[in-house]
Amino acid sequence: MVAAMKILAVDHGEARTGLAVCDPGEFLASPIGTIQQRDSEKLAQEVAQAAREQRAERIVVGHPLNMDGSAGARAQTCRDFAALLREKTGLPVVLWDERGTTVTAARYLNATDTRGKKRKAALDPLSAAIILESYLAWRKNHPEEEEPNGSL
Repeated sequence: MVAAMKILAVDHGEARTGLAVCDPGEFLASPIGTIQQRDSEKLAQEVAQAAREQRAERIVVGHPLNMDGSAGARAQTCRDFAALLREKTGLPVVLWDERGTTVTAARYLNATDTRGKKRKAALDPLSAAIILESYLAWRKNHPEEEEPNGSL
């Protein structure tokens, strides 16, 4: 069985990047904030700092595949960013399929009638939490297996 750990999730966006973290028992994923930074190098430094502050032992980066499973330009940008994070933190970094997470996050926000600036501020960290919840569920159900998307 795989030992539980604290994991940081990243929903990498062009202008805003959402972050979420789980508890050390991998039970609950919680949104923790947004970083507004377009420069990849600076963004990686800020995410690395968040990983240190949260005492994360692994980072999961959302991998925006196309609905048919193919990888486009945005997926390559996220792969490059994940490699940069691995370099900056020395932590294992996993790419995780994020298809549908923004739509799911938008549905949650609609259900809670979250609008305007609050919605904009909540969307990216909530998307990161959904990515992390999916990853945690996979880990729970596949304790002996390697991540299907691979670890950097």
